[in-house]
Amino acid sequence: METKIRWGIVGPGNIARKFVSDLLLVDDAEVTAVASRSMERAKEFADEYGVKHTFGDYDVLFQSGKVDVVYIATPHNFHKDLSVKALENGIGVLCEKPMGVNRPEVVEQVNTSKKHNAFLMEAMWSRFNPSIQKVKQLVDAGDIGELKYLYADFAFYGLDKGLDSRLLNPNLASGSILDIGIYPIFLSYLLLGMPDEIMATSKFHENGTELQTSMIFDYESAQSVLYSGLTSNSRMEAEISGTEGELFLNPRWHHADGYTLVKDEQTNKFELPLTGFGYYHEILEVHKCLKEHKIESDLWSHQNSLDLSELLDTVREICGISFPFET
Repeated sequence: METKIRWGIVGPGNIARKFVSDLLLVDDAEVTAVASRSMERAKEFADEYGVKHTFGDYDVLFQSGKVDVVYIATPHNFHKDLSVKALENGIGVLCEKPMGVNRPEVVEQVNTSKKHNAFLMEAMWSRFNPSIQKVKQLVDAGDIGELKYLYADFAFYGLDKGLDSRLLNPNLASGSILDIGIYPIFLSYLLLGMPDEIMATSKFHENGTELQTSMIFDYESAQSVLYSGLTSNSRMEAEISGTEGELFLNPRWHHADGYTLVKDEQTNKFELPLTGFGYYHEILEVHKCLKEHKIESDLWSHQNSLDLSELLDTVREICGISFPFET
């Protein structure tokens, strides 16, 4: 019988619940531990999913020897420190995006992964979405000619959240750009690479939280128009347009269940259903890497996370987005 990979959950919130639901669909995965700053929350989560070990202290989990890899799903500002501590204990890390609040944090995480020969991957789950993988293959193969224009948005109404929530509390790295703007930026980077120039503008809450950001990524022979916001809903459909055709990712595009190809005056729709909530696909990649004793994924590498953090930093600098804890 194949040995199961033992997972620990760090931060038992709503995202972690969806993630664990998908973990339970993976035959060689076992959720063995959960940690929270609140032992009560940890026990509640453990009871809900039949998790054997609970911890009210993250460090105790990392030193327990009970897990092979942890999924970090805390607010953004805790990602770096928790990742580093897990890696220092030789534990693999799948860290929710953004992996770090800024590029220096991601650099520290990557360096720690290399120093301790421990697996590290940013949980950019959309990279492993079957529809997005297929669209990238079609673009790379030239099926829509030369890519000239990309549009991607991600927005929802979030102003009804409390000012102490992760969306609106600057001390928790609040705002749209790190939480959801990262997705449109990721898609442009995935399909077009690093832009030559970035133009961007933001609107802010009275407490300093960035609420909506529009961006143009300018490439040598293409442009991307990107948007994220917490002030209203948007269609969340991605358009990828080339000289010979167009591709559309189904809304909500970052976890699309299919795509549409428009070419030669014909429109063809293709369905690529997700397994579970869609986290299943990135979990398989983590397991593959762990079994092959890799410290990073070929599909979403350390360098990819460093590049993405650089793009986020650039947008933030242009728009004047900062957090109180940053020096």
